[in-house]
Amino acid sequence: MRVLLVGAGGVGTAIARTASRWNLFEAMVVADHDPVRAERAVAGAGTRFKAVGLDAGDEKAVSQLLEAERCDVLLNAVDPRFVMPLFRAALASGVNYMDMAMSLSRPHPDDPFATPGVKLGDEQFALAGEWESKGLLALVGMGVEPGLADVFARYAADHLFSSIDEVVSATEPTWSSRDTSSPPPSRSGRRSRNASTRRSSTSAGAAGTRRRPSASPRSSTFPRASARSSA
Repeated sequence: MRVLLVGAGGVGTAIARTASRWNLFEAMVVADHDPVRAERAVAGAGTRFKAVGLDAGDEKAVSQLLEAERCDVLLNAVDPRFVMPLFRAALASGVNYMDMAMSLSRPHPDDPFATPGVKLGDEQFALAGEWESKGLLALVGMGVEPGLADVFARYAADHLFSSIDEVVSATEPTWSSRDTSSPPPSRSGRRSRNASTRRSSTSAGAAGTRRRPSASPRSSTFPRASARSSA
């Protein structure tokens, strides 16, 4: 797999340095408006990594770089103002795509307090049919869901509460440690591995002790969740 990583700031540099430890990619091109910053991100990473200068707002230049480097995936780690040029360039070049933050929202021009305007991600979702017709995959907003939401819930479990009684998710049925039934099925019809993990992690609460949840290699302990608990 050949990856174009756009953005060599804090997130992009962390991605590049983490990827350098694994032999998962044939090549990773790290691009940034400041080529010196891109060079710093790949310093010591090995011959599979390359730094280039790139204007993330120049859709044509992004497409040309994707094609020149024969990339399979565009990984967007820049400011969300540049989401749409990168998203469209990946689609036009026939490569898969992932970003940390979706296309930006805008208030309704006439009735901003009562009527939704352009919602977060609307511009990307409007192109879903084109991605599907080309057999391509776009994963959007991965910096918040499951990223940031899981971090908050895990932090709460580790540092703020002696036990977690209930995890409330915006995308899955509510599960409580008081339930005697098995965990609800996930949207794919399979039993939720995460729900099972949550049940085991709360079992020590009755004894007044805190048990640190063990992270699953395939999923985070608390998916897309906030937590309600007695202290």
